[in-house]
Amino acid sequence: MVSDSTASSAPAGRRVALLTLGCARNEVDSEELAARLHADGWQLSQEADGADVVVVNTCGFVEKAKQDSIDTLLAAADGGARVVAAGCMAERYGRQLADSLPEASAVLSFDDYPDISARLGAVLAGEELTAHVPRDRRELLPITPVARRDQAVSVPGHGARTIVDDATPAHLRPVLRHRLVGGPVASLKLASGCDRRCSFCAIPAFRGAFVSRTPDELLAEAQWLASTGVRELVLVSENSTSYGKDLGDPRALEKLLPQLAATAGIVRVRASYLQPAETRPGLVEVIATTPGVAPYFDLSFQHSAEPVLRRMRRFGSTDRFLELLASARELAPDAGARSNFIVGFPGETRADVAELTRFLTAARLDAIGVFDYSDEDGTEAATLDAKVPAATVRRRYDRLLSLSEELCAQRAEDRIGSLVEVLVDAVDADADAAMGVEGRAAHQAPEVDGATTLVASGAGAPGRVELAALRPGDLVRARVTATEGVDLVAVPVEMIDAAVRP
Repeated sequence: MVSDSTASSAPAGRRVALLTLGCARNEVDSEELAARLHADGWQLSQEADGADVVVVNTCGFVEKAKQDSIDTLLAAADGGARVVAAGCMAERYGRQLADSLPEASAVLSFDDYPDISARLGAVLAGEELTAHVPRDRRELLPITPVARRDQAVSVPGHGARTIVDDATPAHLRPVLRHRLVGGPVASLKLASGCDRRCSFCAIPAFRGAFVSRTPDELLAEAQWLASTGVRELVLVSENSTSYGKDLGDPRALEKLLPQLAATAGIVRVRASYLQPAETRPGLVEVIATTPGVAPYFDLSFQHSAEPVLRRMRRFGSTDRFLELLASARELAPDAGARSNFIVGFPGETRADVAELTRFLTAARLDAIGVFDYSDEDGTEAATLDAKVPAATVRRRYDRLLSLSEELCAQRAEDRIGSLVEVLVDAVDADADAAMGVEGRAAHQAPEVDGATTLVASGAGAPGRVELAALRPGDLVRARVTATEGVDLVAVPVEMIDAAVRP
């Protein structure tokens, strides 16, 4: 089922809109659903207008994301289409969501994904689908990771395993994916689920235990993505540093990265969702030194004060985290680094906040996400004592957010005068406007880490690249001349690898 981004000519009454909320992992899951529906004759759209049924791939991570999902479902229902809730929030709450949201015609589980066409057909026929009772999906797979491969469990983003036997060579298997959004960048899902037990996180309970995709399957999908014009692969999962442990090879990611980078047409591979406690020296070296792999470290620190980390059921400290960053920068001095942090976790003290401030000040991160703590259903943290008062959480959040913005802007300024490799994402060739070319340097992941605007150099400058000649997917070397917050402004000086022209 190799599928491109061209909509099928489906019969009337079979128009489906797929609306995706949340993270890049959800985007990959939506493209699996799209492939199944496309193969069965559905006409696909990302706009609710004109659709007969709207599938909302919901996010269930934190309260704001859940509210966004509800709002999207209600807005789609107001348009007159039948509305179906899928994704993380639907999986997490099941029948409870169905009972509280009568506007939704159905609430689907991950177990419904292999039969998504039949489920939507039933919805259009006016049939009532009984929503599932939520369960801990970790219990569906063996505790031992290497025993999980032969289990018949629906895992979003791993749909090919439900169609062909694992013994079939990867290059002969269908790529169960239909791109909903074009462009030179695409996510590639390494694995699903998580075996960690962070006390603040509910994701493992509804996403399930950790399951890797095999290297040959990933390489085959990378080749297919490249054939659709993709130039950068962003590797996503709940925990990329666990990749391969259920395949019997804890160094699998270190081996896979160079192979992906060697894929014809791919100029950059970016790993994301790295756990500091599992980021081994060998992996640091591969990310920092392999041609075609972005020297970029998306590390899930969450905090740096040891007492808070222990209550989070995590490991590390300010000094250990700084040592990890230093080891990467010793190999790649300009390596990018980003992380997220939770402030106001139960038991957090002023001393803990001071320790986190010390870390942020010394870490020189390119991008920092700050989140204010809130209790999540079903998590251990929700039951902890020593809750930080809401007003205090807000003050700490505002202070850390302001500090983070200042520090990241300073880090961007440090790059003025340096050379960066920029992948062009978009070109605004409007004749009535100045030429606008936007891309991302190696330390800038899509959507979350800022961007680089390419501008013209002075007339006659040696080695200059004409902006008008640039196209999405081009990889150019550029010199940073200015910054705007975390964003860079740079002058292209050399074409490294041009994208194929139509």
